[in-house]
Amino acid sequence: MTFTIIRPEQHHRADWGRLYAGYAAFYQVEQSEEMRDRVWSWLHDPAHTVKGFLAVDDRGKPIGLTHYRPYARPLAAATACFLDDLFVDRTERGGRIADALIAAVAEEGRKRGWSLVRWVTAEDNYRARAVYDRVSTRTKWITYEIKL
Repeated sequence: MTFTIIRPEQHHRADWGRLYAGYAAFYQVEQSEEMRDRVWSWLHDPAHTVKGFLAVDDRGKPIGLTHYRPYARPLAAATACFLDDLFVDRTERGGRIADALIAAVAEEGRKRGWSLVRWVTAEDNYRARAVYDRVSTRTKWITYEIKL
């Protein structure tokens, strides 16, 4: 399987939506078409911080996605990158597509002078964690949140 990492273009909307709906379903998150429209608009708004990449197969069909955004790290006096979403079509897994998507985000961070790329995943997401353990370093930090 050959694939290429690209920026999403308008004609990718339907396939990107299919992938993003699959990502939401995996995490059992209710997501509407209106929510996907909002995120899609962010990806194409030069003023918005959320950006993304797609992995496309040799026919140009999207088979994986990632979204990311910069964030300030005051203690380090630096800007870093938060990788928000990463998903590869179930039928395309095992071909190092996730590795390539993560590498594209890391390369973007290097170009922008960001200090690191950080993300979280579910503790029981063992398949993804095997990828993450291969391409990154697990930290000691535990995540908390307050729903507003």
